[in-house]
Amino acid sequence: MTATILDGKALAATLEAELAEEVADFVQNNGFEPALAAVLIGDDAASGIYVKNKRTACERVGIESQLHRLSSSTTEEELLELVARLNSDEAVSGILVQLPLPPQIREQKVLDAVHPLKDVDCFHPDNVGRLVQGRPRYIPCTPHGCLQILHRHGISVSGKHAVVVGRSEIVGKPLATLLAQKESHLGPDACNATVTVCHSRTRDLGAICRQADILIAAIGKPKFIKGEMVKPGAAVIDVGINRTPEGVVGDVDFAAAREIAGAITPVPRGVGPMTIAMLLSNTLAAARAQLA
Repeated sequence: MTATILDGKALAATLEAELAEEVADFVQNNGFEPALAAVLIGDDAASGIYVKNKRTACERVGIESQLHRLSSSTTEEELLELVARLNSDEAVSGILVQLPLPPQIREQKVLDAVHPLKDVDCFHPDNVGRLVQGRPRYIPCTPHGCLQILHRHGISVSGKHAVVVGRSEIVGKPLATLLAQKESHLGPDACNATVTVCHSRTRDLGAICRQADILIAAIGKPKFIKGEMVKPGAAVIDVGINRTPEGVVGDVDFAAAREIAGAITPVPRGVGPMTIAMLLSNTLAAARAQLA
């Protein structure tokens, strides 16, 4: 058996086309474009490429894109002053502070300073709390992209055992929360899973992974999930993006896993493009929220 490939890039293009129509309708009714302000500090090549891809995606759907590029020597106070200006700028719908930040800047301090209504990454404690309570203002971009991949390919998670490998604040924890919710904006089949969260101290990780109907790898280690860790017929979502001498690879050994899984996302062309599409969706949602 060879797994069905869940092409996130193709799906992202479909979602962007849908979003472009929604943005055009918003502009027609309100007279201005939603705007995403990205803040990039330093010269990290990967972050620069990621921000460039986001700006290009904004252009495709009709969202205005701003880039605020700062040197790696920027102080925390200077960055907080910029965030405060963007918070008060009525022309800015959403704020994206590209991570990682230089060591002299406290990441949580900066993320907490972004106004909750402009927090399109859904990192602010107010938005995280709303997510946990099942009444999210915005849905975190990468977890939302994972849900959309499953939903749009007709893969139900309701009643299934979902195993999330990784407990980060960005992916693992919010995705586990969304999978376990009683309700979802995508319908009952996109939630109501039985969820196990695994991490670096999980004992017998392979045995737990082999129980998963839905296996999500978000641990940040190249090819960490081996083929023998995959349940036959499982849906495998690979969130990892690891740059290695052989190129960009995911957290899953794709070649081995695809011979066992029922469906699998590739890297690249998997979750990455969906993350950007969901960021655009949140930016439009933020523009709408600030009109209320």
